[in-house]
Amino acid sequence: MPYLHFIFGLAVVGALALLASKDRKSIKIRYIIQLLVIEMGLAYFLLNSSAGTGIVTQFSDAFNNLMKFAAQGTNFVFSGVVNIDQFDFFMQVLMPIVFISALIGILQHIKVLPVVIQFIGFVLSKINGMGKLESFNAISALMVGQSENFITYKDILGKMSERRMYTLAATAMSTVSMSIVGSYMQLIAPKYVVAALILNMFSTFIILSLINPYDHDSEVNFDDMMKSSSEEKLSFFEMLGEYIITGFKVAVIVAAMLIGFISLIAMINQIFTSAFGISFQDAIGYLFYPIAWLMGIPAGEALQAGSIMATKLVSNEFVAMMALQDKMATMSAQTVGTLSIFLVSFANFSSIGIIAGAVKGVNEEKGNMVARFGLRLLYGATLVSVLSAMIANLMLA
Repeated sequence: MPYLHFIFGLAVVGALALLASKDRKSIKIRYIIQLLVIEMGLAYFLLNSSAGTGIVTQFSDAFNNLMKFAAQGTNFVFSGVVNIDQFDFFMQVLMPIVFISALIGILQHIKVLPVVIQFIGFVLSKINGMGKLESFNAISALMVGQSENFITYKDILGKMSERRMYTLAATAMSTVSMSIVGSYMQLIAPKYVVAALILNMFSTFIILSLINPYDHDSEVNFDDMMKSSSEEKLSFFEMLGEYIITGFKVAVIVAAMLIGFISLIAMINQIFTSAFGISFQDAIGYLFYPIAWLMGIPAGEALQAGSIMATKLVSNEFVAMMALQDKMATMSAQTVGTLSIFLVSFANFSSIGIIAGAVKGVNEEKGNMVARFGLRLLYGATLVSVLSAMIANLMLA
């Protein structure tokens, strides 16, 4: 029965992707099937096999150690503010972003990160049917973040077609930055964060192959892009200072958005409860109820799950993760795992503005282009999250 449900869900997700496709004749079915098989194998390996769970545990332990190092800097600066025996969201979840951002900057500066990105991107290009640039971008967005990633293409951005711009922007929205991964692990189980990083990458390739197929060889050459991306190199401490400041800005921006969104949702919930006898989050949960059920979540839990999914879409993943924490005790382990996978992405309305703004900062014309297809961008990125969660649900059954 779960397998029939999964096949039905795949068919629906595929149909929804085809609805937004602009060139169905260019779709390469062989690569889609190949990517789906690989993704399902990876999902089983990461979530069920002893070797896979061992790797996930080591990865999460490494991040936990990094969080401890980050805590030393945070405690030194905010020693009079931190409540040692209590969970403090700003100090324990957001402030470590500063430290992780600094580490990413160091790896970028000493050329370790670019080599890793190019190598993995090259391997992916051999199995996804896409160009080197598209594959490179998937890894680059994961490593350096959805905003900073576009700086890499600043010299050739003006030459990119609308279809390639959609692919680059959709990839950035469908993944998350490594600088923020440790923060997610403070809110949901680390194994789901790690699994989502991998699954979302393959789900992105699958959905983009359906929604946005095109001839990658006719676009700007990857090697030309790499040559043109050379820029004046900062000294080590100039670079380190920039990445630390960038990390702090990200933490403060996330904090500001959380304050705004949580306050607004609380107010709207109160208005809805007074007027209709049901909270706003429960009301929008009905809209996502069929999608939650499609992902394999039992009908009895689909309404709660739909509410959390909708919260992520209209606010951000942090707000939704905290909502999941509040309801976790009333849900099965399989539902919690499925929802956790769904939440690990930047697919929400605010990301449209973030990505469009980042591109506009490099090339105004392309930034306006991204803003124009913003809703289609969010549509595709949401389908990516649904597909990843659906595959994870099958493996957790």
